Amino acid sequence: MSTSEVIKNLTEQLQKNLSHTGSEFQKIRAGKASPAMLDGVIVNYYDVPTPITQVANINTPDARTISVQPWDKTALREIEVAIINSNLGFAPQNNGEMIMIHVPPVTEDRRKELVKVAKAEAENSKIGMRNLRKEANEKIKALLKDGISEDEAKDSEDKVQELLNSFIKKTDDLTAQKEVEIMTV
Repeated sequence: MSTSEVIKNLTEQLQKNLSHTGSEFQKIRAGKASPAMLDGVIVNYYDVPTPITQVANINTPDARTISVQPWDKTALREIEVAIINSNLGFAPQNNGEMIMIHVPPVTEDRRKELVKVAKAEAENSKIGMRNLRKEANEKIKALLKDGISEDEAKDSEDKVQELLNSFIKKTDDLTAQKEVEIMTV
């Protein structure tokens, strides 16, 4: 393995970390309905735990409503139970054809709590990124023992730090966007 491979690998891992943070942010509801709010819901479909997105079509007809249209009408009750058991705070309404979920407006206190949750998620992401930097630097040190020059090792460590700084900035930007989204009434 060369230093360029270490840096390429680190870039891919940092990108995955950032993508994961973005998907976690989508699960934080800011009062506006989003199909992503139901991403973690698992339906007991014919005794097989199945993600809700694989048993139903999820849409948002307006900013405060999520509609869940199952492909198999017999799964309607199981989907309703899964949504209730997911602890998302939703009260699904089953009309026999589909499930409608009315997303309640979020109070100011709850918005502040959600901002804290987003910031905690961002901090966890940054911790993961720092761990990735540590692993990359250890690989570079191992390469130094295997014969690369000290200058190349130092340059690589500098590139790793620059890469980390840019991804931490992207995470901070993502967090700031989410905070604005949450606090906007």
